[in-house]
Amino acid sequence: MSHPEPSRPVYVTRSSEIKQSGGQTEGMIRSNAIVDKSDGICATHMLAKPHSSSAVHHHGAQDTIVHAVKGHGSIVSEGGTKRVDLEPGDFALIPAFMEHQEVNDGDEEVVWTIVRSGRIPEVVNLSGWHGSPVKD
Repeated sequence: MSHPEPSRPVYVTRSSEIKQSGGQTEGMIRSNAIVDKSDGICATHMLAKPHSSSAVHHHGAQDTIVHAVKGHGSIVSEGGTKRVDLEPGDFALIPAFMEHQEVNDGDEEVVWTIVRSGRIPEVVNLSGWHGSPVKD
């Protein structure tokens, strides 16, 4: 069975090349890993300092998969009424337009790898649950 030839070579971003990106919240360090390389997917790295939380936000039309790498963090959603705790090795799917917040209540850093269904990650910070978009 034959298949089409790949349109481009394998692309690698070395850990030493990953740099902090936009959409920062106090205590949360977001970095682009593989962005603007494929029409349908991108990957980022998130480090949450101890006792920190992101702004309430969503990712527009992009579905998001989170892979917990280090530490114990949480995803709060549904207007702040639902909390899902993640430990290393866990995966979570955050549907497009789902308002949520990443939370690290612990004393250690939390590290997540994040994959989104878009070429460039979209982050829409909100003024609060069901709030208006906050201009950068």
